[in-house]
Amino acid sequence: MTSRILVVDDTPANIQTLTATLKEKGYQISVATNGRQALDVLARVVPDLILLDVMMPEMDGFEACQRIKASEAWRHIPVIFLTARTETADIVRGFELGAVDYVAKPFNAHELLARVHTHLTIDRLHRENERLLLSILPAPVAERLKAGEASIAEHFDEASVLFADIVGFTALSGTLSPEPLVEMLNDLFTRFDELARRHQVEKIKTIGDCYMAVCGVPERRSDHAAVLAAMAIEMLDCVKQFNRDRGGNLQLRIGLNIGPVVAGVIGRSKFIYDLWGDTVNTASRMESSGLPGRIQVTDAMRQTLGARFDFEDRGELEIKGKGLLRTSFLIGRKPG
Repeated sequence: MTSRILVVDDTPANIQTLTATLKEKGYQISVATNGRQALDVLARVVPDLILLDVMMPEMDGFEACQRIKASEAWRHIPVIFLTARTETADIVRGFELGAVDYVAKPFNAHELLARVHTHLTIDRLHRENERLLLSILPAPVAERLKAGEASIAEHFDEASVLFADIVGFTALSGTLSPEPLVEMLNDLFTRFDELARRHQVEKIKTIGDCYMAVCGVPERRSDHAAVLAAMAIEMLDCVKQFNRDRGGNLQLRIGLNIGPVVAGVIGRSKFIYDLWGDTVNTASRMESSGLPGRIQVTDAMRQTLGARFDFEDRGELEIKGKGLLRTSFLIGRKPG
């Protein structure tokens, strides 16, 4: 995709030269003749890089840069000052305002193009690293790591935890070659990811054919139980639609529990945000001791959800490592 560059300069000859030089290399160009016009352009089109003069009428480049870097929507855009003001104090001020480079006029076209290419490449790599980090860690946790926190570990007094597992997957995997098996899992789990995004639930990880998610972590919220219960119900509907789309007959077991958890980041070269505690273990047991096509919940989860949902009492169940626990099947949300 072609990069767009915003050229901000009040001299027509400079604009003409810069436009011709950049267009020759395939860049798309937007133009403004002062800082105020530059902000107007940014409100309509967000460029990949800004070449910014300093001495301009109405609003100079320093003030424009300050406003750009103060904006959440624009602060990520690399700014290169291109100006005849080359005093040390001006150069220092430019960098302090957030510019990535400072080029003196008259400029050498080859040098300017090299700097533009370098900063566009750095910015692209930075955004790719950002995307990869956010695909691994929750956004608030990623921000804390980028801010310099060396260790992230927190206790949450209450959160809701979900485990979901495909019934009979081991036998199914023996009948499929690797490529269609992985493609099938990717399709299903991508649909679950979309549900998690829509409900603002945090996917923790997948373990083979098991999908683990939590609500109320890392951002605390009072309605975490109801939100995760609603997602679990939609996951069963999602599997039905998946089977209709692909002509399959997959079934899902889902387990839910509520209680205190510890959450944190482990690893250095490969990060993972994970959960620990008895609440997590019991949620896993709710899934493994459940039934195909059903959502099994602990008594604590049922009590928290209260009268807003319908349940089917399963009675006491022998749970590995826990003894007898009273469990129920979550049927659905009550109307109204």
